[in-house]
Amino acid sequence: MHAGWSVLVENDKIKAVGPSAQLTAPTGTRTLELPGLTVLPGLIEGHSHMLLHPYNETPWNDQVLQESQALRVARATAHARRTLEAGFTTARDLGSEGAGYADVGLKQAINQNLIPGPRLLVATRALVATGSYGPKLSADVDVPQGAQEADGVDGIIRAVREQIGKGADIIKVYADYRWGANEPSRATFSQDELNLIVQTARSAGRPVVAHASTPEGMRRAALAGVQTIEHGDAGTPEVFKLMKQRGVALCPTVAAGDAISQYRGWRKGQDPEPERLQQKRQSMKAAKQSGVEIAIGGDVGVFSHGDNLREAEQLVQDFDLPTLQVLRGLTSTNARLFQLPDRGRIQPGLLADLIAVPGDPTQDIKVLRQVRLVMKGGVVVKQ
Repeated sequence: MHAGWSVLVENDKIKAVGPSAQLTAPTGTRTLELPGLTVLPGLIEGHSHMLLHPYNETPWNDQVLQESQALRVARATAHARRTLEAGFTTARDLGSEGAGYADVGLKQAINQNLIPGPRLLVATRALVATGSYGPKLSADVDVPQGAQEADGVDGIIRAVREQIGKGADIIKVYADYRWGANEPSRATFSQDELNLIVQTARSAGRPVVAHASTPEGMRRAALAGVQTIEHGDAGTPEVFKLMKQRGVALCPTVAAGDAISQYRGWRKGQDPEPERLQQKRQSMKAAKQSGVEIAIGGDVGVFSHGDNLREAEQLVQDFDLPTLQVLRGLTSTNARLFQLPDRGRIQPGLLADLIAVPGDPTQDIKVLRQVRLVMKGGVVVKQ
């Protein structure tokens, strides 16, 4: 914390930062006085789905099969605005969930200032092994899937290149999933297939992120060299140790599991914790002890966009992560893990993505709920 400091912004970048008395602003500079507020970098959402809305409003299957792309995109524009107004100036959007390349268009609309929203990193359709994802109806009916199916050398190379060619910033792969209803997740892609996905994406300058909740799915993804593993619910000390060795970060999405359990009838604070959440508590304990890097992302869309802070709050309150670690996670750590060197800190030359909140967020993460100012690229978008 630096009391009495100012930030000088020119165009879309930070020009200077330091004690107010030492900063000289050019004539005609507009001054925003922020008494009693803390200025910090714009927050970075590590895992969202702009094209989904909470499952207690409409189940995932019905969103994929029964909502038109036009409806989903229209709703996504509102989600993008809410995300930005909540202080999140960047978001990794990890899959359109059956909406094709609509996330690419959403990103373009934001970049062209047609609609307000965060800077998006989009994963487009995501990759699944044939037969492993959903929706699933009867065996007689082939229905549109929530991700692109690809298998084997030729199929995988073609799908990865196709997604990149159509605008994917990130390739997302489902390293494990439930092959059928009411059965546990199991590994989907082979080690060779995952290696090929990472290799093909990397040669095009794209990182790969993996959905993985089982030790085997996580192990294969870590060995393949993905950037982050999303969820990691059943992670073990051994697999977290491997991730640390391979430089693979964990994005635990604790808020999504919590929300889904509540949608299924769990009354938080009254009922005993469901087995799923007890397992998450164990895996998070192992993750913390291993020293694996932790990215902050909530799987927003499972719960409401704009309520993004829920993940950070639960990591502090329910999983005892230090407030400062989580605050850094939302800013500088996420920026570093996602290879975004132009943001996440207040430093000359970086993007002028800034927010202001009352009080001291290094002591109380909840003050980030009270965003009083949002600046994105030097433009005040909320005050």
